[in-house]
Amino acid sequence: FVNGGGRVGCWIFVIYYIDVTLGGQCLALLPRGFSCDQHFGLCVPLRQFGQYCRQDAQCMHGLSCMFGKCHHRAPEGQEGARCRADRDCNPSMCCARHHGEHVCKRRLAEGELCFVPDGGLAFSINQICPCEEGLLCRSDAGQQHRQKKFAYHQNPTRWICQP
Repeated sequence: FVNGGGRVGCWIFVIYYIDVTLGGQCLALLPRGFSCDQHFGLCVPLRQFGQYCRQDAQCMHGLSCMFGKCHHRAPEGQEGARCRADRDCNPSMCCARHHGEHVCKRRLAEGELCFVPDGGLAFSINQICPCEEGLLCRSDAGQQHRQKKFAYHQNPTRWICQP
């Protein structure tokens, strides 16, 4: 609601008034176990594991909002942990998108599929890591030579990590 001073807030029961105008943050009056939904101006109970969410602040302590649901946090640098760059992940991993969120993923082992599309929605939402060190992503249909410079093979049989 908007009160007489033009300040936006929300009521919890009848006792607590939370002012959400200061930097878009709820004030210290927010009782334990609640978060402030700034979109609707409501104070709502924190969500448990598996419940829908839009941001970490809506989930209970120790959980984070990933892929639209409250999940247990992966330890820093481990598979599934949030990251911004490869250096945020353990050495055998890279930072890649999974359902649009940057998380640590393991590098691909020998024999694993490694074809990456040129772009488009599939590439933007989900990415894979490169092959492990010492491996390259190659076609298993033998050596494919290009007829022209910069020609692209539209239908490769299979691309796999190979030494």
